[in-house]
Amino acid sequence: MKSPKTVRPSIVFAVAMLGGLAGVAAAQITGDAVATSRGDLVIHPIDHATFVMGWNGKAIYVDPVGGGGRFAGLPTPDLILVTDIHGDHLNAETLSAIVTPQTRIVAPAAVAEQLPASLMGQTTTLANGETRMFDDVGVEGVPMYNLTQDRLRFHDSGRGNGYVVNLGGTRVYIAGDTEDVPEMRALQNIDVAFVPMNLPYTMTEEQAASGVNAFDPEVVYPYHYGDSDVEKFKTLVEAGGGSTEVRLRDWYATR
Repeated sequence: MKSPKTVRPSIVFAVAMLGGLAGVAAAQITGDAVATSRGDLVIHPIDHATFVMGWNGKAIYVDPVGGGGRFAGLPTPDLILVTDIHGDHLNAETLSAIVTPQTRIVAPAAVAEQLPASLMGQTTTLANGETRMFDDVGVEGVPMYNLTQDRLRFHDSGRGNGYVVNLGGTRVYIAGDTEDVPEMRALQNIDVAFVPMNLPYTMTEEQAASGVNAFDPEVVYPYHYGDSDVEKFKTLVEAGGGSTEVRLRDWYATR
């Protein structure tokens, strides 16, 4: 039996800006905190597929879109993970507005091809199955694609990336736009998962719950869910016989 992850709501992750100079206000990430071997992982929803994680003095942005103003008050990103080419995941103007010279962007080749030249020097192209280290953060590209016949046109196999992010031994799965593909179902030792469900682009609640019950993460957050019934998803996961804790958070609060 798995020991449950320690998850505490409304924790503040603060990063002092400008090198932590005295008198400079700290930028903050607030949200759920999951204990890791190197301090708390703090999870801050932004909107739909977009969220920010704080860990070990770093800010990790996932699919930042919507303009730079959406991230006011947050630490500037050390690492940005982009999953796919669609506009709810990739916006070059937003990326250009939030990067610093120290920011690293991780993206599949299809995304990198759409970035302006000014960002290419900061971008690492990662394919499905590849793993890279960015300081003490490990990032593995994971397949994300559609299986259902009438959805195949939305996400081709090999074009986009889900990610497994290793943070001090805590494994975080960011599914991206996918159905419950075999590669998802075969995942092992996932501590925290972010799983989408919205039609016609990704999964039904039943598919998402079946996929989660197959790889049995310790904690799962439904995100990228649109009008999907996340309570139904929660009920289906809890009825699946695994030990996953479903955490429902509002990914649309800023709209």
